[in-house]
Amino acid sequence: MKLDPKTTFFVFPGQGSQIVGMGRELATRYPIAQQTFEEADAILGYKLSKLMWEGPVDGLNDTINTQPALFAHSIAVFRVFSHIYPIFRPAGVAGHSLGELSALTASGALTFEAGLRLVRKRGELMKRAGERNPGSMAAILNLDIPTLEKVCADASSDLEPVQVANDNCPGQIVISGSKAAVERAMAGAKTAGAKRAIPLAVSIAAHSNLMASIQDEWNDAVSASKINTPNLRIIGNVNADVLHSAMEVSSDIQAQMQSRVRWTETIQLLTKEGINTFVEGGPGNVLLGLIRRINPSISGYVLGNPADFDALE
Repeated sequence: MKLDPKTTFFVFPGQGSQIVGMGRELATRYPIAQQTFEEADAILGYKLSKLMWEGPVDGLNDTINTQPALFAHSIAVFRVFSHIYPIFRPAGVAGHSLGELSALTASGALTFEAGLRLVRKRGELMKRAGERNPGSMAAILNLDIPTLEKVCADASSDLEPVQVANDNCPGQIVISGSKAAVERAMAGAKTAGAKRAIPLAVSIAAHSNLMASIQDEWNDAVSASKINTPNLRIIGNVNADVLHSAMEVSSDIQAQMQSRVRWTETIQLLTKEGINTFVEGGPGNVLLGLIRRINPSISGYVLGNPADFDALE
């Protein structure tokens, strides 16, 4: 097997990686994956697996379905890997946005049921926040964080905020906030030297203050969940640092709702510590693309379907 557990981290994607058909071949080949999707269907009370495998695409792309679908697929992948390689213990796990909840479940901090219920609640609350306070997001290319932070501050007002939401990799940063403020920040970013400012096809201002209306409900949902001490090293999104305890886990995923995803800092921390291989557990290679832009020397593998597992041997 190609992986060294001492230098390998598993990473799990957030929204945007979903695709109709995700997980179907995995369930056909591996009974443990089939069991995972059946478990998800039973917990949620509807056929999430049917939506994942057959669509329609609009239904899968609805955030209340997207988030559980990606979570279920990521955990099915991790369970298959753990079944095939039972003595392999990776150096740790991390996830981008929604993927942090997948990583927490892989680490043992959350059970599958607790994680799935939280993910579903997260999607419901974020959708509701978007309906109450519609917002937007945009990707800004080739502009540094300090410059973009100033651009966002200049474009913001008390009623129309915008902020850095995702520090994905050098040269790719996502901003989030009210539509008008995001538009002002896009123009300001171009004036400041950004190569491009690309509006994203969303009406939810994730990782911004526009999520404040549902923060208390999210805090309550997290507090009501049984959270354990992680048994794998896990890096949180909010501070790009290790989450050691159940209390730190709870605080991080509560704060994540309105906070920046510090992905660049996460990968820089890990590579500085000697992690040189990343395995993306999901239906695509979005995170590996970002990671290679942060550090081109890393090795990366995608695990999403049986062919990926075959290639790993």
